[in-house]
Amino acid sequence: MPQITVDHSRTITAVFDRAGFARALHEATVEIAAAKPEACKTQFRESEYTAFGYEDPDEHGHAVVHVTLGLLAGRTDETKEKLTEAVLELLRKYIEDEPGIVLHASAEVRDLDPSYRKF
Repeated sequence: MPQITVDHSRTITAVFDRAGFARALHEATVEIAAAKPEACKTQFRESEYTAFGYEDPDEHGHAVVHVTLGLLAGRTDETKEKLTEAVLELLRKYIEDEPGIVLHASAEVRDLDPSYRKF
């Protein structure tokens, strides 16, 4: 814990500093949600195909990035909201503007199910 997943359009791969983002996100998660540094794990999943509204996907005019943070239960809603806002600020910092592409970024912090286990 925490389990962090970053899903993003392939079109932003070249302008997304994933290593820098992961490090900064881990630091924010430790500071805001009292996670242990060694417990922070982030997976990046690049999507080859992203559809947006009625846009022709071959035009690649839009890109999507969504970050999901799964934490053990017990954090307040205020803590989760603060962490979500920090994630969005970090995305702004670690994804460079790409001319001709509109970026749609989102994040959510949720409680892991009580069945969560690890080894």
